[in-house]
Amino acid sequence: MPKGYWIAHVDVTDQDAYVTGYIAAAKDTLAAHGAEFLVRGGTRTVAEGAARARTVVIQFPSYQAARDCYNATGYQLAKAKRDLIATGDLVIIEGYDG
Repeated sequence: MPKGYWIAHVDVTDQDAYVTGYIAAAKDTLAAHGAEFLVRGGTRTVAEGAARARTVVIQFPSYQAARDCYNATGYQLAKAKRDLIATGDLVIIEGYDG
């Protein structure tokens, strides 16, 4: 079964609130759905197009687990906090199992 992924590009306007509000609120829900952070910021090169300031890639055991986590009440409450201090794009995608 292919894994599922969240690929996010985010601009954060208040880093402290992002960590103490959003990250703290999302942590338990992400863990409950088997989330594993593969990329969390870091050095990068934008080779083509444009990108936001921060890139995050989170792996889940399955595409369904990735979707379920996003739709979970706990994550939606955390997202409401994030929406106050960040702008971003998030894609939920099924991995390649070839």
